[in-house]
Amino acid sequence: MKKGLNLRIALLLLLLINALNVVVAQSTPPASLSVGAAKVDITPALNDLKKPYFGINDNIYSRAVVVNNGNTTVALVSVDIGGINDEMADRILAKITATSGIPTRNILITATHTHSVPFGISGEAFESKIASAVKQAKDKLQPARVGYGEGVSYINVNRNIIDPDTRRWWEGPNYDGPSDKTVAVVTFESLAGKPIAIYYNYAMHGVISGMFDQVSGDVPGAASRYLENNFDDEAVALWSTGACGDQNPIYYQQTYDLREIRVKEYAKRGIDISNKMPPGGEGLDRKDPKVIKLMEQQKQMLLSMGQLLGEEVLHVMRNTKRKVSNPIIQADQRIITCPGRKRLDEGRAGYAGTYADADSIPLRLGLIRLGDIAFTAVNGEVFNPISTRLKKESPFANTLMTTLTNGYARSGYIPHDAAFGTYTFEVVSSRLKPGFAENAIVNGLLDMMYASLQLKP
Repeated sequence: MKKGLNLRIALLLLLLINALNVVVAQSTPPASLSVGAAKVDITPALNDLKKPYFGINDNIYSRAVVVNNGNTTVALVSVDIGGINDEMADRILAKITATSGIPTRNILITATHTHSVPFGISGEAFESKIASAVKQAKDKLQPARVGYGEGVSYINVNRNIIDPDTRRWWEGPNYDGPSDKTVAVVTFESLAGKPIAIYYNYAMHGVISGMFDQVSGDVPGAASRYLENNFDDEAVALWSTGACGDQNPIYYQQTYDLREIRVKEYAKRGIDISNKMPPGGEGLDRKDPKVIKLMEQQKQMLLSMGQLLGEEVLHVMRNTKRKVSNPIIQADQRIITCPGRKRLDEGRAGYAGTYADADSIPLRLGLIRLGDIAFTAVNGEVFNPISTRLKKESPFANTLMTTLTNGYARSGYIPHDAAFGTYTFEVVSSRLKPGFAENAIVNGLLDMMYASLQLKP
C-alpha cells in the first residue's frame, strides 16, 4: 500500500515538473534580435579637395549598424566628418528611409567631429554613400545578441584653464576640470559569439590632425581602424561622439606649439591672430624643420591614442558577460527650443562678450532604447557635465549621450549652466542665452526615456 502511494506521488511530481518546464519555456521569448553592420569609404578624391586641403592622411568612412527585433528596426550611423548640418541630415535621413525602409525617427546619424575633413563637404554622391552603409548593413542582418559594458580611458581632459600669465580663461589642459573618462561599449555579436559591430562612446574632440590640412578621421578613425583590424575587418567599429564640447586630447602640446609659430609668423606681417586663429594650418611653413617635426609627432600621437582607446574597448568587450537576444526596441525624436543671443564683438576667449537678443535656437533630441540600453542624442556640441547629469538622473543604468547627431545646431557650443560664468572660447561664442539649455536637454531626454518605460518620474 505504502509502495503504491509513493509511486503515485512520484508520478504526480514528475507531471508537475514537466508542466513547470512548459510554463518556463513559454514565458521565455525566443531569440528574435537580428543585427547587420557595414562601412563605406567616403574619402573625397584628391582632385575634389579645395584649399587649404592638399592630401589624404587616412581614409574616412560611413559606418552603420542596423538592429531588428522582429517588430522594430533601428539604425546607428557614425560618419567621419566634422559635422552634418540639419538640412544635410534631413536629406541623408530621407535617403536612408527611401533605400532601407527604416523610419527617420529610428535613425541616429553621428558625426565623429574630426577636424580634418573639409568643412561643408556634401553633395548627392557623398550623401548617398553615407546612406548606402545603412542599406548594406540591413542586407546583412543575422541572429545576434547585444551586451553593454563600461570602461575608462584617460586620453581626454577638460580644455579650459586660467592662463597663469594673463589670469584670463584660455585653452589648455585642466586636470581638475570636469571630464568624464567613461568608455561606453555596446557589443553586437552573432549567436556563435563572433563580433558583428562595436558601438563605443567617448567624450573627446578629434583635433590632433587639425593642422595637417589633409583628410583624416583623427583619433576616432584611428581607434575604429584599430578595432576593425583586431577582428580581421569582419566587424565594424562605430565611434559615438560623447559630450566633448569642453574636452580635448590630454596630450595636445604640438598644436599649442604650432599655434605659437603661426602667431609669430603673422606678427611679422603686422597681423595679430593671437585671439582669433585662422582655420587649419594656414600660414605655417611646411618646409620648416620644426613644423615638420611637430606634425610627425602629431601623426604618432593620433595612432597612439587610437590604440590606447581601442585596447580599452577590447578590455570592456572581454568583460561584458551578459548579452541578450530579445530586447525591447523603441525610438523617439523631439525638438526643443532655447532663447538665443547674437554676439556683437569679437575675440576668442578671456573677455566677456557683448550680446543682443536673437531668435530662439531649436535643438534636436533623440532616443533609441535597446532593452536596458538608452542611446540619447543631441545635435550640438554639448559640455561634459550635461551628459554626466543625464546619466545620473536616467532611469536606465546603461545610458550614453551621443552628440552632433542628426544635425548640427546653430547654437554653437552648448555649455552647462555653471560654465556661463567663465569666459572660455566656447562660452563666449555660444549663441544660447545662459540658464536654459542644460535643463531643457536633460529634462527633454528624461521625458523621452520615462515615456519609453510608460512610467512617470
